[in-house]
Amino acid sequence: MLFLLGAAGALQAQPPLFTDALPKEEFAARRARVMEQIGDAVVVVQGTTETSSYEKFRQSNQFFYLSGIEVPRAILVIDGRTKSSALYIAPRDERMERSEGPLLAPGSDAEKLTGIERVLPREQFAADAKTLDGRVVYTTFRGETVGAGTPDREASHKRAREADPWDQMPSREDWFMKKLGAQAKVEFRNLDPILDAMRMIKSPREIALIRESTRIAGQGLMEAMRSAEPGMYEYELEAIADYVFKKNNAQGIAYFALVAAGRNASWPHYHASQALIRDGDLVLFDYAPDYKYYASDVTRMFPINGRFTADQRELYGTYVRLYNAIMTSVRPGKVSAIMPEIVKKMDAIVASTTFANPKNRDAATRFVEGYRTRAQAGNATSLGHMVGMEVHDVTVPFDELKPGMIFTIEPAMTIPDDRVYIRLEDVLLVTPAGYENLSAFAPIEPDAVETLMAEHGFAEKRSKPTAAVREPREP
Repeated sequence: MLFLLGAAGALQAQPPLFTDALPKEEFAARRARVMEQIGDAVVVVQGTTETSSYEKFRQSNQFFYLSGIEVPRAILVIDGRTKSSALYIAPRDERMERSEGPLLAPGSDAEKLTGIERVLPREQFAADAKTLDGRVVYTTFRGETVGAGTPDREASHKRAREADPWDQMPSREDWFMKKLGAQAKVEFRNLDPILDAMRMIKSPREIALIRESTRIAGQGLMEAMRSAEPGMYEYELEAIADYVFKKNNAQGIAYFALVAAGRNASWPHYHASQALIRDGDLVLFDYAPDYKYYASDVTRMFPINGRFTADQRELYGTYVRLYNAIMTSVRPGKVSAIMPEIVKKMDAIVASTTFANPKNRDAATRFVEGYRTRAQAGNATSLGHMVGMEVHDVTVPFDELKPGMIFTIEPAMTIPDDRVYIRLEDVLLVTPAGYENLSAFAPIEPDAVETLMAEHGFAEKRSKPTAAVREPREP
């Protein structure tokens, strides 16, 4: 009986051989859209490798987007001429399976699971590559991104590597094209712009995944706000979100945590998380998970002691009103038409606000003038950055917002001489009628922030005498 129960438990615990993030039909539809755009050409892309450390495998984003395959060193071929695809993966490794569990292996079972017409041993790719002679081959030119990677970070890493005389190894993408070009005479073209354009408009299932990633991000920061108190270290607040992320089945982080107390917030990407947080500090908290290959990006600011000072409330409250002027202007259409509307709303807000501190008035004025300049320039990226499989998601040139786009707004208001930095960030879905704020449940209004912080946090060190009467919540 014990043996039978153990066997049944082992079967139930077997890791999935194919992703549960999205159904195979969604990946097949993406490959079909690629075929429509490449004509008689062929796509050949490689997935990422295993790492040299004991960490869970995560596929590179472009490869996962087309396949959903989560095994290392896979190669995918999408043939525009035959309207079919082939996947090349390593054969079964029974020794490894006895240690780590089964992985997807070549054969008919894998074809049924993945929806890919042929799933073949990887060693067969070298021979099949010779049949591509004379074909146009689309492949990824940009370096792969995995986990917390983004195209902008990959580009900066590439520049650093190329500038370093001691680090002149070619990229995996360059080496792959060189090897494939030695097998067959082909013309290489860049696949990235095609995939990037597809990825800018999210499907309903993708929206659902980003919505969940955003929910987890918001719950993490809200739990940190509930537990926050003077005398904590930045890393303690970060750890609270880490727990919430893990508890909600995040596979990792979308980017390193930006938990910045006081003047540390003036460094926009400060991530050391080592400072002691003192009474009176404002804390910037910007952190989100990698959930089933989709990211989020939510930022909140709060007073560590749970109460804004009068000066903090004046500056932060003004910022919130200006911030809402941006958000409430979002809708489908030309960005060049949206930006002047934002500036008009902002002008009215500043004109109707009485400032006790002239530095706060000057900060608000500079903030508005920055948007006025961008409105005159007509820059479509003035509103924020795209979010999707990466926190700074792929983008192709665009001049209008379309339903299905997801992006963040994250403007900063600063008093540089005092190293004061105020910033929020929300994840916005463009809808046919306007927008939906996916992170709206995480409060930004000063009174709502204080109310949330008066609640009991599961990681607080001392009970709050002014806390609302409620049981500690489990995130």
